[in-house]
Amino acid sequence: MAARATWKGHLKLSLVTIPIRVFPATDSAATISFNQLHEVCQTRIQQKKWCPHCEREVANTEIVKGYEFSKGRYVTVTDEDLATVRPESTRLINLVQFTTVDQIDPIYFERPYYLAPDGNVAAEAFAVIREGMKGKAGIGKLALYGREYIVAVQPREKGLVMYTLRSADEVRSMSSIDELANVPATLKPDEVKLAQQVIGTFQGDLDITNFHDNYQEGLRKLIDAKIAGEEVVVQEDEQPAKVVDLMEALRRSLESVSAGKKTPAKATLSSTKVTAAARKPRKRASA
Repeated sequence: MAARATWKGHLKLSLVTIPIRVFPATDSAATISFNQLHEVCQTRIQQKKWCPHCEREVANTEIVKGYEFSKGRYVTVTDEDLATVRPESTRLINLVQFTTVDQIDPIYFERPYYLAPDGNVAAEAFAVIREGMKGKAGIGKLALYGREYIVAVQPREKGLVMYTLRSADEVRSMSSIDELANVPATLKPDEVKLAQQVIGTFQGDLDITNFHDNYQEGLRKLIDAKIAGEEVVVQEDEQPAKVVDLMEALRRSLESVSAGKKTPAKATLSSTKVTAAARKPRKRASA
């Protein structure tokens, strides 16, 4: 099925404006989600809004927005108040700066979108700008749905990919993590060298398709088995042993990999294996 654009807009670079279509780059349907049901009747549960002070359910018309500026103290903000500062949606991606791709710290990346030209007339200008941006990322702003986003746009295959970026004040400094103060600055050279050797045996070109979320795959098998009325058997994985002697663990790791294959190991994200066994049909009692 062809992808559908979530919205249309324009990509602006100086005096050049190109009509574009924007597509989500990720598929939320790939992740299984569950609804809450009443166990007795299998009816979906409704979430009701309750005021513990008045001890009653509250209608949406009685609810206002409040910001807690100190413990237990709020200032209320109306829709009219928000309208005075809310940016008007322009659907215009205005690129105001260019940098090399490696200049953007991955911690700022938030959500990816694909950009494509909107119509045949825009296709040539789109292709020229994409080609001119090779190796670079355009930084700009986008006002949409009452919010302002920082975005990075860079070439990808025949199109462009746009990432919404977190602002600097949204990213917490690692210096705020007290536990990192205990990380030693001086290390044993022999241990570091051995660690590098172990890591080197796993080095190779990345193919992300080799990485599977076995938890999601197991969930799908479990759900399909339940729908088919099959018996589900759950087998717990063994817990990994604790590392007591780092040097010995590194040596054993190196020996284990060297003795077997030296290609990168496929990573899995599962902690539980799920198998389905067909339930034997019950015999009907003879009359």
